Amino acid sequence: MQMKPEQLELIREQLRTIKERSSFYAKKYEGIEVADVDAQADFEQLPFSEKGDLRAAYPLGIQAVPDADVVRIHSSSGTTGLPVIIPYTAQDVTDWAIQFARCYEIAGVNVLDRVQITPGYGLWTAGIGFQAGCERLGAMAIPMGPGNTEKQLKMMQDLKATVLCATSSYALLLAEEVNARGLRDKLFLRKGVIGSERWGEKMRNRIQDELGIEIYDIYGLTEIYGPGIGISCDEHHGMHIFEDFCYIEIVDPVTGATVPDGEVGELDITTLRKQGAPLIRYRTHDLTRILPGSCTCTCGEHHPRIDTLVGRTDDMFKVKGCNIFPAQVEEVIAITDGTSSEYQVMIDHVDGHDEMTVFFETPLEGEAREKAEFELATIFKAKIGCTPIAKGVPLGELPRSEKKTKRIFDSRY
Repeated sequence: MQMKPEQLELIREQLRTIKERSSFYAKKYEGIEVADVDAQADFEQLPFSEKGDLRAAYPLGIQAVPDADVVRIHSSSGTTGLPVIIPYTAQDVTDWAIQFARCYEIAGVNVLDRVQITPGYGLWTAGIGFQAGCERLGAMAIPMGPGNTEKQLKMMQDLKATVLCATSSYALLLAEEVNARGLRDKLFLRKGVIGSERWGEKMRNRIQDELGIEIYDIYGLTEIYGPGIGISCDEHHGMHIFEDFCYIEIVDPVTGATVPDGEVGELDITTLRKQGAPLIRYRTHDLTRILPGSCTCTCGEHHPRIDTLVGRTDDMFKVKGCNIFPAQVEEVIAITDGTSSEYQVMIDHVDGHDEMTVFFETPLEGEAREKAEFELATIFKAKIGCTPIAKGVPLGELPRSEKKTKRIFDSRY
């Protein structure tokens, strides 16, 4: 993607003093004259940064401003190692709220809306980001946080919430409860702003149909402000990323070389205005592509669009010589007749060989279910290259989550 002159100038402004302000970058750019970067080609020679670097800088080695300028910290979950601690200045907090308010506006949310916020609060960036953007926009925030589905549904009805903010997993759980209790006609919901995990079309359609809402995908990660740096528009084809705050690249995840627009690769992000913890060529490990012509979207937004995430470079699993991403499993589920959106993949090592079972929810029974199982296994083999054991289970049997739903279980290691 072509870097715009104003983006290059913001990057150059950051690089002029980054080594003096940050011990992290002083070490990373040792021997590199970053002040000499004056073109996109120069910029693309700079080394990448990634989560491992930030963990090595724990707790605040990434900080690039004096302590007196830090007003808040946020953190990743740290479930696979040391958490990543990200410091924010007051301007960082404001910039995040500006971007999130834009997200709401693109989704058609206005000052008369009542926004029920179910993602978690605390060190995680989710809940507080949804709330700050809502308040900056001027809509009514209902900061519920996660869980307590009984109270969620009561407040949703009593306060006449019109917008639901949630993970896709919790939105599905709420949709199923609304359907089971016959509450659809008692709700006022019209929009859903959903994020934090990838999800398939069947899941999206179930949530939209059962809640009667239009859904918008929101994008973000803790290291880069949090959720709210991009969102899908009314076209529902990809997500706009705000180019005045983030410069995006798509690179080959193996070689690191930039790839042409339209080609799938790893999304890397450079923050253009972040003060507390600026990130330069940060590897998100999310796999996507820049949609060609995305800056001329018919919705009217000029910000570039990335496609729906294919997966992550670090969530691939290998069975019987096949490299598999969850998105591929979701594609098979989507085109198999009789399946619902929910699935689990169980991988074991049995009698000297790998065995993979794909459980999927279905309303079918008897011979019809057996036919769906055979069809799923056949499509899986044709599209992915190996044959799983396909097993249909009744609707609602697989676990639901108030946060993110774990779907791949590998017991081989």
